[in-house]
Amino acid sequence: MRHRELIEKTIRHENTEANAFWVGHPTDEAKDIYYAELGIEQTQKTELEKHNAESSVLLCQKSGIEEIKFNIAIGSDMTWITPELDLSTWKHPDGKPMWDCFDKHRVSLGSAGRFAQCEDVNEVENFDWPNPDYLDISGIVEETKTAYESELSVFGGMWSPFFHIVADFFGMENYFIKMYTDPDVVHAVTRHVVDFLIKTNRRCLASMSPYLTAGFFGNDLGTQRSLMISPESFDEFLLPYIREIIGVIKDYKLPVAMHSCGSIDAIIPRLLDAGVDILHPLQALAKDMDAENLARKYKGKVIFMGGVDTQQLLPFGNKEQVREEVLRLRDIFRGDFIVSPSHEALLPNVPFENVLAMSRAAKE
Repeated sequence: MRHRELIEKTIRHENTEANAFWVGHPTDEAKDIYYAELGIEQTQKTELEKHNAESSVLLCQKSGIEEIKFNIAIGSDMTWITPELDLSTWKHPDGKPMWDCFDKHRVSLGSAGRFAQCEDVNEVENFDWPNPDYLDISGIVEETKTAYESELSVFGGMWSPFFHIVADFFGMENYFIKMYTDPDVVHAVTRHVVDFLIKTNRRCLASMSPYLTAGFFGNDLGTQRSLMISPESFDEFLLPYIREIIGVIKDYKLPVAMHSCGSIDAIIPRLLDAGVDILHPLQALAKDMDAENLARKYKGKVIFMGGVDTQQLLPFGNKEQVREEVLRLRDIFRGDFIVSPSHEALLPNVPFENVLAMSRAAKE
């Protein structure tokens, strides 16, 4: 069974001869190690890409066609393609980043953003919001087609991490406080961010959808122990916009994969009701995110993708322990499962041999 067929059958809850596998999207530093092991040469980032990286909410950036080669070489059945990982796609004529959130560079998640002191919606409306026309997706579409023709499954579209973008515009603590003190301002900023993401995602999916297996978007909503905000705040300030993002993907007849790190068990029923078909990455050591709990509550209702612990097992365990854990997860989830790390951005402390062990165990 070929890569894409294995993923597609898994999503349809059909029996497969082996588990599907995604290696994730390792950090740039980890890729330096893994690519060298596999003999994959990397292209250097352009000055434009380096400039755009300064405003990215993502910890690692895509390295073009090498990502496809890497997934095939490591035994992965799918790849992830989004304009937000290819920093050369944003081409503002004056060199401004996509999200101009700060007067100065962010030094922490709490760094004050441009709306840190904002109490007036008019200030939000008068801001120079990004123009969707500056996003050039032509190279992304070609890359998606190449991955498809290589028989990989492709998850993609705009990543749409609006929760993080809005948090940057305020500073995370300010964001959470303003949900109570200035809710209209929070909604106004969120509306502009989500409108941009919806417009650009429609453009992406109009061209990419023939080659996609699923639309994929992500917002990290959990900590190790709980949600970052209350379920009530989630319902007011996040869920309506999540429903809109999902609705765009569904318009293109695609299954929806959603990424959220942390302990999010409290809102999984809401996410499934909103239309999430594939849940990623199952942060294994976060509260209530263990495989037994997830399978008991949600098996048959969602495809689980992830779950192979990146906090302890993959960096500090050995390859036999990795194999045993993959097989254990396989037996718990029984088919509704894509083997993958519990955080897609593998760090350079994860040995290459453990990555290989994860891939090989998925196919046993």
